[in-house]
Amino acid sequence: MAPRTRSTKPAGRPVAATPEERAALGRQARATAPRSSHAEFTPAPDRPDLVDVVEAQSAARVPELVPIRYGRMTESPFRFYRGAAGVMAMDLDRTPRSGLRAQLCGDAHLLNFRLLASPERHLMFDINDFDETLPGPWEWDVKRLSASLVIASRANGWDARERGRIVRAAVRSYREHMRSFAGMGNLDVWYARFDEDWVRERIIPKVGARGRKRWERATAKARSRDNLQAFEKLTEVVDGERRLASDPPLIVPVRDLLPKAERTALEQQLERLLRRYGRTLQSDRRFLLQQYRVAGMARKVVGVGSVGTRCWIVLLLGKDGEDPLILQAKEAGPSVLEPYCGAGTHRTEGERVVSGQRLMQATSDIFLGWERVDGMDGRRRDFYVRQLRDWKGIAQPEIMVPEGLRAFGELCGATLARAHARSGDRIAIAAYLGGGEVFDRALAEFAELYADQNEKDHRALVDAVRSGRLQAQSA
Repeated sequence: MAPRTRSTKPAGRPVAATPEERAALGRQARATAPRSSHAEFTPAPDRPDLVDVVEAQSAARVPELVPIRYGRMTESPFRFYRGAAGVMAMDLDRTPRSGLRAQLCGDAHLLNFRLLASPERHLMFDINDFDETLPGPWEWDVKRLSASLVIASRANGWDARERGRIVRAAVRSYREHMRSFAGMGNLDVWYARFDEDWVRERIIPKVGARGRKRWERATAKARSRDNLQAFEKLTEVVDGERRLASDPPLIVPVRDLLPKAERTALEQQLERLLRRYGRTLQSDRRFLLQQYRVAGMARKVVGVGSVGTRCWIVLLLGKDGEDPLILQAKEAGPSVLEPYCGAGTHRTEGERVVSGQRLMQATSDIFLGWERVDGMDGRRRDFYVRQLRDWKGIAQPEIMVPEGLRAFGELCGATLARAHARSGDRIAIAAYLGGGEVFDRALAEFAELYADQNEKDHRALVDAVRSGRLQAQSA
């Protein structure tokens, strides 16, 4: 299935125009793509074989880790969906477009919205994963979020009426917040953020006493999932020395991964990566990084869609053996959106990820940066680097009641609107959406149709494993 004509335009940065002209542009876009048309989804007649698409994405990954990816994707339709951002991008390319663009997350499913720490040590709610970030049609992120809500709701056994209420609430939240951002000044939009207090005041009252208790537990747990918690969980003391512990195949220290000569070469390569990546940090943060020494390295398996990409964790120690910093260096390949939205303007894929994250997040990790390195196999690869864990709270939709997921969807919709408002023409997008529920209802219909397709695709992958075409491993 050939992609449409590619665009290399940046995100929807408004040209010099009045607010009235920008709003008119948004309303005019309804003629090209009526809001009700976003309800449509039919797989293209020339849609490639699902297994062929998934195998193609695995071709550049670490071969021995690919079966873990398949094992995770076959566990459930939702786990499959998490690993199939590229499949959905291919499908979205054939759906209506308003022509208005923003910086996209590219993988805006509900588990990529979570609690995070700001550099000022405030607990924030924001988007977390930016591996696929690229400028593109703002609708695509909203559609990926909407479909994920339906897929999670189906897993919980909720009926179509309840699922529709959940999606419409999330999309209404996106629409209403975008309209609010359209009336704000540029700096006010840039400084907008959803912290713990905002969520407690605006969202938690909708979920009752039981929901409040779960929220309090979630925030307490997020604060506990920090650098020191990761340090205790991932390291051990051997002969008086702190080192990364082995947990194969998920975590394999470099000392156990390669013979001595190759291990030394890899360790030198990763140390060069860390030294050079520091140049992409602010000067004060670079100074802080230089106060740490490397104490261990390991390969780590992460996520679902990322399984098989090269990912390293590096243990660094500061003033003594109990003063840790754990960084994650993750391979950055081309965005799955690129064939349909055009290539980015950045020199490396790592810079693309970091720039997109900084643009969309209200506040980002102080150690977030990037570097390009030559591997031992002679291939040049891009990486981005961040802290492995700096407060982290992840939603658990499988234990939520309907009103809980509905409130969470509203929070995700608001957060996505804030992220898009920073890079897209918020006035044009808000005018396109309007004050009614046409778009909300359309996406509820789309999400059901795409959830149907996702279930078919999941079954196709399961069948490929059962037939022996693909090898899967549980881990």
